[in-house]
Amino acid sequence: MRLYVYSMREFDELPCFEKYCRKYRLEYAYTTETPCLENLDYCKGYEVVDIITTVIDRPMLDRFHEMGVRCLTTRTIGYDHIDVDYAKSLGIGVVHVSYSPNSVADYTIMLMLMGCRRMKHIMERAAVQDYTLKGKLGREIQDCTVGIIGTGRIGRTLIRHLSGFGCKMLAYDIYESEEVKEYARYVDLDTLYEESDILTLHAPATEDNYHMIDARAIDKMKQDVILINCARGSLVDTDALIDGIESGKIGFAGLDVVEHESGLYYFNRMGEPLHNPKLAILRSYSNVIVSPHTAFYTDEAVANMAENSILGAMAFMNGEKTPFLV
Repeated sequence: MRLYVYSMREFDELPCFEKYCRKYRLEYAYTTETPCLENLDYCKGYEVVDIITTVIDRPMLDRFHEMGVRCLTTRTIGYDHIDVDYAKSLGIGVVHVSYSPNSVADYTIMLMLMGCRRMKHIMERAAVQDYTLKGKLGREIQDCTVGIIGTGRIGRTLIRHLSGFGCKMLAYDIYESEEVKEYARYVDLDTLYEESDILTLHAPATEDNYHMIDARAIDKMKQDVILINCARGSLVDTDALIDGIESGKIGFAGLDVVEHESGLYYFNRMGEPLHNPKLAILRSYSNVIVSPHTAFYTDEAVANMAENSILGAMAFMNGEKTPFLV
């Protein structure tokens, strides 16, 4: 199997690919560039193309097909950036990965605690030497009810880790987990919205989940609710979120993902207009933390992403069953 890697980060990913391609005896080449119609010829002669979050549309898939690419593997859990149905119609397999769920679970808890303790406001005031206490009163997480939407690998890991804090937990998923029931109670979405002091999202980006957190959902939530999103930006209606922050309904938002982040995150856009005015609005609030899709970013997760993108592609190319096949 010959592998071509796009968007290679030489400072962290390259050592992993060197290690695992040597381990599995694969020939590979790479570029630090993101895939686009102008550079797809780089992968000519390679059967498998490895990408990250770049949108892969029909014209790009047509070009891959013309060059004999048989498998597209993405170093991400999500694959909504790929036109999967069209790829399959061309006979191109699409593979995604899993990685250490501890990375996102722990980051989520960090944002929850920062929200409970009003940390952004405290740090902003300290930066201008305001050390007074007014407006900085926090709450203790063990006194909160935490609602978790999505109990896949990350959601389940989060629930296990949160169990040590002693907080009450509610959960929602269309597929219930017996493991989760040891720590949390499954409820319907309306109950979760109405009873949660902290609400965290760990659901995939699907048509059914698009804008699941909209004005109606926010209206059902408790006053001063904490909302955390370390999943996908499209789960939250940004206009409704901004309205909820402005009205005081949402007391804190911790956002590792936002709508329309493609083309922004993982690039240096210093000094450039971002063409995302709603992101600028969100960043302006003292009760909102926006981080650039880095919840996953640990040494363990990066290694997992590289290796599993290889293993999934190898299994597909060998006609073997793999949980990584979309």
